[in-house]
Amino acid sequence: MVGGRLWAVRADRLLSIVLLLQSRGRLTAAQLAGQLGVSVRTIYRDMLALGTAGIPVYADPAGYQLVDGYRTQLTGLTADEARGLVLAGLPGPAAQLGLAGAVAAAQLKLSAALPDDLRERAERMRQRFHLDAPGWYHDGDHADHLAAVAEAVWHQQVVAVRYETWTSVVERRLEPYGLVLKAGTWYLVAGAKTAIRTYKVNQILDLTVLPERFDWPDGFDLAGHWRDHIVEFRSRLHQGDAWVRFSPAALDRLPHLMGRAVADAAAAGERQPDGWTLACVPIESESHAEGLFLRLGAEVEVLSPATLRARIAATVACLAALYRDTVS
Repeated sequence: MVGGRLWAVRADRLLSIVLLLQSRGRLTAAQLAGQLGVSVRTIYRDMLALGTAGIPVYADPAGYQLVDGYRTQLTGLTADEARGLVLAGLPGPAAQLGLAGAVAAAQLKLSAALPDDLRERAERMRQRFHLDAPGWYHDGDHADHLAAVAEAVWHQQVVAVRYETWTSVVERRLEPYGLVLKAGTWYLVAGAKTAIRTYKVNQILDLTVLPERFDWPDGFDLAGHWRDHIVEFRSRLHQGDAWVRFSPAALDRLPHLMGRAVADAAAAGERQPDGWTLACVPIESESHAEGLFLRLGAEVEVLSPATLRARIAATVACLAALYRDTVS
């Protein structure tokens, strides 16, 4: 059985060599070894095996290449490669899901199957455009159970999880319907009792894949459900309003610090004689708004609600007391 697996691995590698030469032309042994993660000596042995098998590959001082006009039709996708196609433009997430190798193989097979002119255009796109999903201050999600969740989603298997919420650790039995990658973070959309809920995969502390399977909900659409979830989430963000004065410098920073809704509301505000702008802006909660407004320092003045103004004043007073001895 072990020998069979080793032969399958080598057969895949030999096919990959042929497809690489077919799609990219002449390549050196070192370039092929780097692409396939093997030694140059292994490439020499593989080239001998290809020649023995009748593949018209030859070597010259510049590297290996196929005889002009030769094309293999062995470009069919495996099941894993087909699954990985949806992540072909996202190598990071593909690796997190354990599909990096399958995605690379699928891309190679698709490239080899394209006519020369289309393959050249595809290669130029790959060279010139790259999608990096996470933000500048976030290196991507570190979710220990992501691969197991993905397998459960794919095979429609029920999972038991221990999950960390904002306030406690809970245990849930979930029917995992789908995974969503949003701003570098993975979310699991799953059925829990009678409701469909969303869970951060990186907050799953323990996960057990159960032997029982579940039926796909009639009419359920993951993309549509996620759109509705985003709309509902954004509607919950606006829990009140605050009357605020913004300096010109603060107005410039609002889109980056407080989002488009606050920035648009501030831009529609009333310009005052001192150059500042008075506006009524949406807030999520007073505690949340306090942290955001404090990021603007002395470039913002909250007028109401009075409780929010008092919170900010108290925090500023504490800061002043903390730094009083260092001010000359």
